[in-house]
Amino acid sequence: MNFLPNTDKDREEMLKTIGVHSIDELFSDVPPNMRYKGSLNIPPALSEYELSNHMRELAEKNKASGMVSFIGAGTYDHYIPSVVRHVLSRSEFYTAYTPYQAEISQAVLQSIYEYQSMICELTGMDAANASMYDGASAAAESVTIAAGLTRRKRALVSKTVHPETREVIRTYAAGHDILIEEVSYEQGVTSLDDLRGRLDKDVCCVVLQQPNFFGNLESVNELSAMVKEHGATLVVSANPMSLGLLTPPAEYGADIVVGDGQVFGNPMAFGGPHLGIMAVNQKYLRRMPGRLVGMTSDDQGRRGFVLTLQTREQHIRREKATSNICSNQALNALAATVYLSWLGKEGIREVGEQCVQKAHYLADRISAIKGFGVAWDAPFFHEFAVKCPLEANQIVDALSEKGILAGCPLGRFYPELKDYLLIAVTEKRTKDEMDDLVAGLEELA
Repeated sequence: MNFLPNTDKDREEMLKTIGVHSIDELFSDVPPNMRYKGSLNIPPALSEYELSNHMRELAEKNKASGMVSFIGAGTYDHYIPSVVRHVLSRSEFYTAYTPYQAEISQAVLQSIYEYQSMICELTGMDAANASMYDGASAAAESVTIAAGLTRRKRALVSKTVHPETREVIRTYAAGHDILIEEVSYEQGVTSLDDLRGRLDKDVCCVVLQQPNFFGNLESVNELSAMVKEHGATLVVSANPMSLGLLTPPAEYGADIVVGDGQVFGNPMAFGGPHLGIMAVNQKYLRRMPGRLVGMTSDDQGRRGFVLTLQTREQHIRREKATSNICSNQALNALAATVYLSWLGKEGIREVGEQCVQKAHYLADRISAIKGFGVAWDAPFFHEFAVKCPLEANQIVDALSEKGILAGCPLGRFYPELKDYLLIAVTEKRTKDEMDDLVAGLEELA
């Protein structure tokens, strides 16, 4: 057997099968003036050793490596135990794609089943999938689900939802003729008055974030009551790490819970990949995209795992599929599964408590600096906005020279907040690191 692809013989056989005599004849329908002439500007091949050195040199140009990060805004610097990387590097998981043949994919299916079960425990919802790419696409999918089930075409999205999530929602909505309206914010949280004025019988869903993009906790009970009064779907985008401390979304009436599972054992990795979380109540179960793994037993009573639900375009539903989600985030979900198993119930609560305590320590220290202060009085989890005496971009640039990534300038997303800095604190941040940030801000005050 020849393991070299696209040999001259291979090409000859393919051309013969197609019914043409040459590559030129194959592409004869491409106008001559549109064909590229000449050679591509590709450098000469390198040996393995040369390439390894080259890639190392490129990697060393990443200035963020080794810097202390207070940037959150959707991606968070949590500790990842070594057991996560150890399990993920096993070939049976690392090289697997998707469990098309359930009978020979029991290990992968079991890991997905356990992941789904843990997400349901955290959120309080009835079912969860393991197929969403990130928190933003999960939120967008939720809007289309709500529109399809309610047969309504208006969706309300709070401006305290992550700005990039709102952009993805608008992109998805455009293809489904769903009108997206944004609800304003007051004092760092969703405006109850604006939401009340926009809600009517044409609204399919309301999308909220808890904690919101500013790190603040929303008045979810009041907001939920408004949404339910008008028969709309309540979509809650939650930071899953906060659920070790905060009330599960199901308890205040969430119909669909989404979020980003990057916080559970997935590295920041300069922007991805992420893990989209989606959990629903029973009413929305059959409209949930992707796969749902269930537990069963064989004819001998032995435990086994099956793909219980697959609303995918490649399968029987085809054009009736609920979504174009056709991949599987099994490896990222496995990272979350190992991470949560390692932490346990007490562990995730402890991580949450450390985040809260450290964030409030830093907020108090910053508030004592002349010209600086926490932006709003709303309670927060581990992320908070700071009003600064100068533009936030200037602060970030100055402190980066000291090896500190000070936070996310909010003016990037909210022009009216150009002198506001969003700061995130995880369990990894030490007192010395936080005090260094305070010292750097004092120099700029």
